[in-house]
Amino acid sequence: MKMSKYLVVAAMAVMVAALALVGCSSGAASSSASASSASASSASAASDSAASASAASASAAADSAAAAGDIKLVTDGKLTIATSPDYPPFENLENGEYVGLDIEIAKAVAAELGLEPEFKTLQFDAILPAIAAGGQADMGISGITVDPERAKQVDFSTTYYIDDQAIAVMKDSTVTADNADEALNAEGVKIAVQSGTTGETYVQENYPNATAQPYGNSTDAFAAMQSGQADAVCTNKAVVDKMLADAYQDATVVKSIATGEEYAIAVSKDNQALTAATDDALAKLAADGTIDQLIGQYM
Repeated sequence: MKMSKYLVVAAMAVMVAALALVGCSSGAASSSASASSASASSASAASDSAASASAASASAAADSAAAAGDIKLVTDGKLTIATSPDYPPFENLENGEYVGLDIEIAKAVAAELGLEPEFKTLQFDAILPAIAAGGQADMGISGITVDPERAKQVDFSTTYYIDDQAIAVMKDSTVTADNADEALNAEGVKIAVQSGTTGETYVQENYPNATAQPYGNSTDAFAAMQSGQADAVCTNKAVVDKMLADAYQDATVVKSIATGEEYAIAVSKDNQALTAATDDALAKLAADGTIDQLIGQYM
């Protein structure tokens, strides 16, 4: 009887131990399952995060593409730019190539927009009507001064250059720096100007007794003065300085007028997305020093 009790106790001890082992195994399995579950949850979260980032990136790209799609272009992939290439140092033709400050700024803007620049020659006074009507060019850049009347026709970008007016005469002229205002404001005096420019407006307003004689481009205006068909030329100071330095050393400046004219790019009022994109491009070109570098190169 005593032996039987001991056997029973021993059997019970074995059973308890077995149950403990089963419990430990079950706990380990449970711990492993929990770890596996946590790992799976973490992977799922990472996957969701990556998917969200990818979706955000795709959305941003779609928004950018949609914005770009709002820009209206005469020719897909190209930025068609109207200019009057007879206005150095802003725009001119040399060996058949467009050169000058405005030309380089327009090229830089096109590059920022991811477009190929294509220049179209128009007489200066035809540029704004062409931009306003659409179909010929996407923008105009040609030493165009911003003023309220022009702003009724087209939209303007932010300013990229500020210039003044100047009046030049031949060195053998009786008009001098001392008597310019009186001598120029007389009947019979002809002052050559480029048609549709602020120079023409200045002469009409300040020398009402003289004749503002319009020409299609500034080159013809200077040639008229040199040949005696006009007594003087009035146009933007940077142009006068360039013309006298390069081709008309026999002429001189008798008057400079601080008009503080702001030059900007003209865009159709129906193409506001292009105006906004142009402003963004000009801001980047100003911030990185490109515009200052170009002004230093051409002025």
